[in-house]
Amino acid sequence: MAFADASTDEVRVALAQITPVWLDRTKTLAKVHEAIREAAQQSAQLVVFGEALVPGYPWWLERTDAARWDHPLQKEIHAHYMDQAVCIEDGHLDSVCALARQLSIAVVLGTIERPKDRGGHSLYCTAVTIDARGTIASAHRKLCPTYEERLAWSPGDGNGLVVHPLGRFTYGTLNCFENWMPLSRAALYAQGEDLHIALWPGNLRNTEDITRFIAQESRSFVISVSSTMHADDIPDDIPKAAEIKAHSSGSFANGGSCVAGPDGRWVLEPIVGREAVVVVVLNHQRVREERQNFDLAGHYSRPDVTRLVVNRKRQTLLELE
Repeated sequence: MAFADASTDEVRVALAQITPVWLDRTKTLAKVHEAIREAAQQSAQLVVFGEALVPGYPWWLERTDAARWDHPLQKEIHAHYMDQAVCIEDGHLDSVCALARQLSIAVVLGTIERPKDRGGHSLYCTAVTIDARGTIASAHRKLCPTYEERLAWSPGDGNGLVVHPLGRFTYGTLNCFENWMPLSRAALYAQGEDLHIALWPGNLRNTEDITRFIAQESRSFVISVSSTMHADDIPDDIPKAAEIKAHSSGSFANGGSCVAGPDGRWVLEPIVGREAVVVVVLNHQRVREERQNFDLAGHYSRPDVTRLVVNRKRQTLLELE
């Protein structure tokens, strides 16, 4: 596998729509490794996974009355979630970095992060970008957890509102409903983004409209990647499995991973109801063609009238001088 070549217009990107081994970091990472290898075998230069994949989305919240205050059941599940979360400082993603380096493939991976720079006991929905040299290039913590997610996840910061090169492309990533936040999108557009990556926990209803809308707005390629999850996928050995299963049935997440071109038309229509690792070929010339009549961070911007200020400082309680 070769690094993405900036002298050519084409790049190959893999969408890895997989089901986590729910709330098990080690086993889910094993599936991530398998998908990365499959993407590399298809000559992909970047592989993208869904939001919160490792160790999984907190589906129990809406099924177990999670807003009850000081409830033992919620405490037990949450403690397990913390145990299975990703701590980058402890090397939980070292194996993914090593594989990315070995195969010369970049990775965007949705995680639940338990970072030590925030005390080590709060959880963040973090999109981790690993470059093809195996280096963690950014870790974007979701700015505002959505609805019941706030019972499990903490608000992030602007440190991860950054972009990365992929051949002639420049890509950035947002988590789930962040993709509905115009200023968060604009922060990436203004840095030259022309390949937008949107991570989702799953479901066609999340991806089928906004993927094409962002593509039309930005005149960029847009890749939405989701996971899949069914009630039958709930492991028996997690805390309170019986209680969660008693209030669960059918599909939690049916996927919906897809790709839209810079004219808003489908490059890859949504994939629903199954796991898949699918590679698409993107041609940067299509971006340049569509930017001819509209470039919202360039000739169609008016910074003398409206401008955006972004605080990219990593937030922490303690600063030692």
